[in-house]
Amino acid sequence: MIYLKTEEEVELMRQSNQLLGMAYGEVAKAIAPGVTTAQLDKIANEFICDHGGIPSCLGFEGYPATLCTSVNEQIVHGIPSKDVVLRDGDIVSVDGCVLLNGFHADSAYTFPVGNVAEDVLQLMRTTKECLYLGIEQAVTGHRLGDVSFAIQNHAERAGYSVCREYVGHGIGRNMHEDPEVCNYGRRGNGIVLKSGMTLAIEPMILMGRRNVILEDDGWTARTADRKPAAHYELSICVRNGKADILSTFDYIQQVLGDRFI
Repeated sequence: MIYLKTEEEVELMRQSNQLLGMAYGEVAKAIAPGVTTAQLDKIANEFICDHGGIPSCLGFEGYPATLCTSVNEQIVHGIPSKDVVLRDGDIVSVDGCVLLNGFHADSAYTFPVGNVAEDVLQLMRTTKECLYLGIEQAVTGHRLGDVSFAIQNHAERAGYSVCREYVGHGIGRNMHEDPEVCNYGRRGNGIVLKSGMTLAIEPMILMGRRNVILEDDGWTARTADRKPAAHYELSICVRNGKADILSTFDYIQQVLGDRFI
């Protein structure tokens, strides 16, 4: 079932997304060669809890952490660990959710670690462009396939592949709600978008082939060819004319400055 949100509910979702964005700003300060993904998870957990939020991912279906931290060829759901040490030239996708005032927030950002190769930076840029092109289509009267097509078309025209096994989703009082938001599809297909729908749009774009392997931990998904993947996500509300972006990368940008992708 798809739940249309009231204006009051949308504003509560904006507050939860603001908290998640602020937590990512704290994480951004710590990302550097030599830092472990467990350290990043601890920073996010403490900041979210200290500001009245609940880390939605922690304990969800047994997931053991606040964040998903996916490094290089890992696409999504990488588990933070003291054994995973970031190295110069890595990229790490940070994905998390926050529950605040009864509503969930969800967003993701792929961070550069030190000096990243230009071809990997270009993958990151293109993936983020895919996100905003998808959001442009998330307006009243369009169809869900218009969002999906915009993402897939931009990624594939740039020579990349789209991960099909993992998708975006509705969001609100539940972390995952209907509808699924695929990153591939056909224009004019799918449900008609209505004002008040809230969606987490999250392209996961792969430098190489689209084949995916699920690691033995049952969570971490990686590229089969071990080429890099990037992942960006924002939660939005469908509106007339222009989508309302509820999440924010502003706090990340303040930290990264000219290194902000």
